[in-house]
Amino acid sequence: MNFDNRINDAIRIPNVRLIDQNGNQVGIVSNQFAKNLAYNTGLDLVEISPNANPPVCKIMDFGKYRYEMEKKHKEEKSRQIVTKLKGIQFHPAIQFHDYSYRLKQAREFLLEGNKVKACVNFRGREINYASKGQDILNKFIEDLSEIAIVEHAAGFEGKCLSIILRKI
Repeated sequence: MNFDNRINDAIRIPNVRLIDQNGNQVGIVSNQFAKNLAYNTGLDLVEISPNANPPVCKIMDFGKYRYEMEKKHKEEKSRQIVTKLKGIQFHPAIQFHDYSYRLKQAREFLLEGNKVKACVNFRGREINYASKGQDILNKFIEDLSEIAIVEHAAGFEGKCLSIILRKI
């Protein structure tokens, strides 16, 4: 995690708005006075709002502040649910074993919480038999209906007829 806060001697602005360690606003004071006050209390002078006029600085323990911010960042990151889009590809003349294997893969992907994009790829003049591809996708949807629903209906993307499924 990147901390862009300037601390102690890195603050070079002549006057700052100071907040003491208890959260009370001291007012606009010289930079040197603020640094001396921080050193006397055994804490750091940390620039909180560099874009304010004058910049806002607070007297605090920077190590503790950085630890709290990292902890907060990790907690926010752990709450995020990351879903990936996994792809399954078929051919209009797919054999039963290949179909069942891809069905098993899709089931695993869905149970892991990922979305699945099922695509029937057509080569050459196979595109004239798009109904075969639609039948394969309909059977795929039916076989996964107990754990997944269609998020994006069947549609062509070039020579690929595809759908997107997500877990219920």
